[in-house]
Amino acid sequence: MSDIRHSLLRRDALSAAKEVLYHLDIYFSSQLQSAPLPIVDKGPVELLEEFVFQVPKERSAQPKRLNSLQELQLLEIMCNYFQEQTKDSVRQIIFSSLFSPQGNKADDSRMSLLGKLVSMAVAVCRIPVLECAASWLQRTPVVYCVRLAKALVDDYCCLVPGSIQTLKQIFSASPRFCCQFITSVTALYDLSSDDLIPPMDLLEMIVTWIFEDPRLILITFLNTPIAANLPIGFLELTPLVGLIRWCVKAPLAYKRKKKPPLSNGHVSNKVTKDPGVGMDRDSHLLYSKLHLSVLQVLMTLQLHLTEKNLYGRLGLILFDHMVPLVEEINRLADELNPLNASQEIELSLDRLAQALQVAMASGALLCTRDDLRTLCSRLPHNNREPQRLTWRPPVWAARPGVLRLELRGPQALCRARSHASSPVRSWLCHCCSASTAWTLGWSVPVLLQLVISGPVQQSPHAALPPGFYPHIHTPPLGYGAVPAHPAAHPALPTHPGHTFISGVTFPFRPIR
Repeated sequence: MSDIRHSLLRRDALSAAKEVLYHLDIYFSSQLQSAPLPIVDKGPVELLEEFVFQVPKERSAQPKRLNSLQELQLLEIMCNYFQEQTKDSVRQIIFSSLFSPQGNKADDSRMSLLGKLVSMAVAVCRIPVLECAASWLQRTPVVYCVRLAKALVDDYCCLVPGSIQTLKQIFSASPRFCCQFITSVTALYDLSSDDLIPPMDLLEMIVTWIFEDPRLILITFLNTPIAANLPIGFLELTPLVGLIRWCVKAPLAYKRKKKPPLSNGHVSNKVTKDPGVGMDRDSHLLYSKLHLSVLQVLMTLQLHLTEKNLYGRLGLILFDHMVPLVEEINRLADELNPLNASQEIELSLDRLAQALQVAMASGALLCTRDDLRTLCSRLPHNNREPQRLTWRPPVWAARPGVLRLELRGPQALCRARSHASSPVRSWLCHCCSASTAWTLGWSVPVLLQLVISGPVQQSPHAALPPGFYPHIHTPPLGYGAVPAHPAAHPALPTHPGHTFISGVTFPFRPIR
């Protein structure tokens, strides 16, 4: 490497950058012939830092800086290199050598150039660069991933109005990058403050992607060899946790953003009657569609986990992530004043309960009953009275021929299926077979009492530890029936005096 360095010192910046890529291409191509995963040693990384990122090797030397035109030419050189290199393994190792954080002073230059390179790749649709970036996001600590996501959001959502359409088009070009980008964006925008609410254009694009093809958010999970123990500090295998956080916290976060202050510094205690009043109608519609898509994805996970022999062994939604979510809901509820945000709190709790139950039913969330009781005991109180429960179809379903009636009581849910449109009907059928309680929107304490005390079918998977709660009631639509219990297992206690409804597999407590 020392000979190469001396030859590069005599060249100008752009020529040296192009030459170092050429030499490293030859070097790693020969390495890959003898080892499938060659180790990137210090020499190639130092060459890249000196001649691509312009970080001098000698500490006393002044760093070189490229002007804007030279930087644009460098990005074009790199884009063309990755586009012309036909071997994916060589592309991946060169990309990793260029942009893997090293924990030194070159990391700032490295991340800045990476953001501009990926932004250019989106603009000119350089799929090899996007695929390399997807792999980089998967194996890089999350603190760097959110920096790349922020650079792309700034370029396509904030800098030039209307440029989001360019970013939206990569959905068909590189779905794998889209999946990793969504995961990064949900890690960046956690709704913890008004500045961390996703921009409207970004939200609309992501909801459009997922609503069009909900399987998009499972691409990384389905195409990656997975160990039961995932590394800490990296992006999740799926953006499910982040999307659930968005759906659950959105009503409260938007209400906080539009909280009307008075002249004396206090907040009005006027009770809100519309759960979407904190959000405009478009935002409310988008989060409703996103929530439905997330539930649909969760319903498919049991099959995928079983195929990978990870059912009962891998929780794609970690219980440890639900604990801070509940704490955030409590903090937001206290901050907003429950009298002024009762409808928003109610909507947030409904969405949380729905996501928890479907995730547990599909095996995506593994937890014990004691853990569930402890978690739910921390939830804010829901003041809704059970005897006045109503349910309406999502706003997006309000079109001719679609269900537009209020459902009062579980019996009405079964009758409503025949009046619903196809997507709503499939949702209602699943609710009847698996979780009528949450679809009717019962208050969270009542719902969790039903979930915990209802009969639970044990999973046939021997790897499932005793006491875990991966499967609730009957399987979701599309899954086979669960085999009956062996005779050695004690029978579940009966519930005398409770009315059972056809199609509902847990005891229904009638409204009095």
